[in-house]
Amino acid sequence: MRSNFNSSKNWSMNKHEIFFAVGPSQFLGDLGGLNREGTQKSIVDLDWSSTRIGGGLGYRFRFHPRWATSTQLYFALVNGADSNTDEIIRRSRNLSFRSPILELSQRIEFIILANEKRGARYGLGKGMRTKADMLYIFTGISGFYYNPQTKINGSWTNLRPLKTEGQGLPNGADEYGNLSLAIPFGIGFKIAIGEFWRIGMEVSYNKTFTDYIDDVSTEYYDPAILASEVGQDAVYAANPAIENHSWFTEGMQRGNDQDKDAYLFANIVLTRNITYPKPKRGRRVKWRGRTKF
Repeated sequence: MRSNFNSSKNWSMNKHEIFFAVGPSQFLGDLGGLNREGTQKSIVDLDWSSTRIGGGLGYRFRFHPRWATSTQLYFALVNGADSNTDEIIRRSRNLSFRSPILELSQRIEFIILANEKRGARYGLGKGMRTKADMLYIFTGISGFYYNPQTKINGSWTNLRPLKTEGQGLPNGADEYGNLSLAIPFGIGFKIAIGEFWRIGMEVSYNKTFTDYIDDVSTEYYDPAILASEVGQDAVYAANPAIENHSWFTEGMQRGNDQDKDAYLFANIVLTRNITYPKPKRGRRVKWRGRTKF
């Protein structure tokens, strides 16, 4: 039986799926990057030494031959460090961070290509191997939790309470929270590895609505006010410059608030089809070696 979007109903045998994803994660923001000045937080500025790992699970509902929607819960770690670059300004600034990303996303997927055929059970029948191959793109909306930290005296310390850019203090930056939104843009493919299983890969670029995943966005704040209002840990976290200290004083640029942070996921995805056929009245349906009526 030929499989196409116009006449075949093979797609309906894959309406409901659960999936598991794992792979590397990357941060695109004000910290880290290549040995040059920042490039507006784009993928050309990836710092491969800062790659971390993430994983998640989700549910996909196929409601049309070309369209599906999926819900995913995902956890990843991201980080960045100026010490990873030889670009003199960024290296001298010497800022660093790490943050968890706990994300709940709702995506809409458009299926570009599909080859879906239901194979013979028990391996019988020439040319009857199950096919469920697919190429798709997706976007959507996600909400996520983040919590930037840096090391102070060898211990990881939450940065948000330290108000490193004077958040909430006189003439300082606006305060930020631990929750934000993002828009994912991605592409994926998958192939059948059995009657019920598929394996594939997805790459997702997630543009956020915050510039504080790395706690860096605007200008250096008055260290005297930080010391009196918050403490010496805040003074150090705000400006740990290791050289060229005159470049990093009150009112000087600390980050770039004209472009929001982003993160990147590249996942191996294992998918399990959980769409079971509904037997017609008076007709036997064999399913995984059992007979149902």
